[in-house]
Amino acid sequence: MKTTPALEDEVQSVLKWLKSHATQATLDGMAGFAIPSDKAFGVAMRDLKALGKKLGPNQELALALWETGWYEARMLTSFVGDPARVTAAQMDRWCKDFDNWAICDAMCFNLFDRTPHRWAKVTQWSSRRNEFEKRTAFALLWSLTVHDRHADDEAFLRGLALIEREADDERHFVKKAVNMALRAVGKRNRALNAAAVAVARRLADSEQAAARWVGKDALRELTSPSVARRLKS
Repeated sequence: MKTTPALEDEVQSVLKWLKSHATQATLDGMAGFAIPSDKAFGVAMRDLKALGKKLGPNQELALALWETGWYEARMLTSFVGDPARVTAAQMDRWCKDFDNWAICDAMCFNLFDRTPHRWAKVTQWSSRRNEFEKRTAFALLWSLTVHDRHADDEAFLRGLALIEREADDERHFVKKAVNMALRAVGKRNRALNAAAVAVARRLADSEQAAARWVGKDALRELTSPSVARRLKS
């Protein structure tokens, strides 16, 4: 994308701020969370959130920050991007750049799940080959259980079908997202809990190790007294 001098100045100002708020301890700690640190400053998430709130929605800045390639700048994209202006093609381009679970989840929970394309992308990305692109489908479904209060049960039932179809993927970051999505759908209401428990039971009986783990782990929570109390109230 082409940047104006004023936009470039804003980007440089943000990068300068990030460098000044970086710590070696934060940078060193990223490895423990499986987050690449080769192009990162080491800025704590609380500071990124504070800066994102201060900057406010700015789609042009979001696009420019992403292009820098810096981890924290891309995290800020999730906070300053304008969901009404994010196109389906832009979501695809960003998704292809994902190289860790943290940026994937941040973009889903802070931006993607408020775009008009959110449900279409759950379906489209669920069959992607790349590990983090595929994770994004299920991280997005997970986030929609929290943030899309107007979605009907049918949308989440379609999500459960995708979960069941893809639960045999043994890759760590896909498997974890599939599991979290299943548990989240099952905690949305009683009807979806019953549907999610049925899926979890079938997966728990699967011959595939990954699917068995997804099913058994989800069952423990979805059939727990705490979830039952929550749904009853």
